[in-house]
Amino acid sequence: MNTFFQKFALLMKDAQLRSRLLFVLSVLAIFRLLAAIPIPGINAAQLQQFFNNNQFFGLLNLFSGGGLSNLSIVLLGVGPYITSSIIMQLLTIMVPRLKQLYQEEGEAGRQRFSQYSRLITLPIAVVQGIGFLLLLQREAVLPTLSPFQFGVNVLVVTAGSILLMWLGELISEFGLGNGVSLLIFAGIVARLPRTVSQLLFSFDTTQLPVYIGFIVAAVAVVAAVVVVTEAERPVPVTYAKRIRGMKVYGGQSTYLPLRLNQAGVIPIIFALSFLLLPQMFATFFQASTHHWLAATSSFILSWLQNLGFYGSVYFVLVVLFTYFYTAVTFDPHAIAENLQKNGAFIPGVRPGMPTEEYLAKVITRITLVGALFLGLIAVMPIIVQSLTNIQSLALGGTALLIVVSVILDLARRVDAQISIREY
Repeated sequence: MNTFFQKFALLMKDAQLRSRLLFVLSVLAIFRLLAAIPIPGINAAQLQQFFNNNQFFGLLNLFSGGGLSNLSIVLLGVGPYITSSIIMQLLTIMVPRLKQLYQEEGEAGRQRFSQYSRLITLPIAVVQGIGFLLLLQREAVLPTLSPFQFGVNVLVVTAGSILLMWLGELISEFGLGNGVSLLIFAGIVARLPRTVSQLLFSFDTTQLPVYIGFIVAAVAVVAAVVVVTEAERPVPVTYAKRIRGMKVYGGQSTYLPLRLNQAGVIPIIFALSFLLLPQMFATFFQASTHHWLAATSSFILSWLQNLGFYGSVYFVLVVLFTYFYTAVTFDPHAIAENLQKNGAFIPGVRPGMPTEEYLAKVITRITLVGALFLGLIAVMPIIVQSLTNIQSLALGGTALLIVVSVILDLARRVDAQISIREY
């Protein structure tokens, strides 16, 4: 506790760190203001009933930071940007030039890669905006709009999504932490007072053991996420001795820290986005006049509404995306090459290709543990929901996982900035 207050005091004393923190808070305040501005013509009672009966839109509301539940001008949230990021990451496997651009061309290459993601975000936001507005019109949440009014609303919600993407990148560049993750985090935290008040007003004494069990499980999940996120596999590294003139350089022994969970919360976000895409199209086409299209959509929705099938697919996607994101961000070849250039080696392993293969084997093994843990934590709320029949627990578990991971990532970045200032 004393260490926490000491770090907070250092954070407040440093003008640059303080300005970064205030910048993040200012942008998040702007985001919450935008999320409170609704698009015109909403049937509030029908909207509330619609969200209470639809878990799919509850998950979408998680990514919009609560903007979807108000049908605000930022109702799409950062969903289109996350979808475009997933598309670009998948393309790195199929297009070698994109992989080279992302991994080998440094900061300039990553900036061009990010620019491609931004360009793809625009058409995705337009398509999602049209789909949502048509669906909400069909559910009588929105009145039937003229073509001009409909086009204006599509333009507004698309612009809102692009604005959030820009605000998130501003946070990443001029603030602290990952901007997109912080926007999702702010939306989850902003909904906590309303969620707590609803639980208090609807409290049922017969469900008291369930609530106590959920609180205990939540504390255990938080503790487990902290332990696994901070866990490292140290790989010993020794620097060879070099003689220059009358001085001897090198000879020190250190270690290369490999995190058990290299990907953080990104696999959860990717997996949820991947699951929401077929649900969105199936929900939209369920009332189609074409019999085969409506039947196919109903079949897809019936499978996705099955908690066992949904949880299994969710678990597999989290594990796969953990491996995928780790493979994209962690390059054993580059690390082995840098070690060799600096005269360093892993004891018992020859430099070059053997070092690359050793690092790849180690990261594959530890990622398996991290991926299985992340998948288990992700589906645990669904298991609890199937046992207790309380629908809100699934959303609460996913939100809890995102919140804890974002806080840990932010704390790590703050520690790094404080360490730099101390040196």
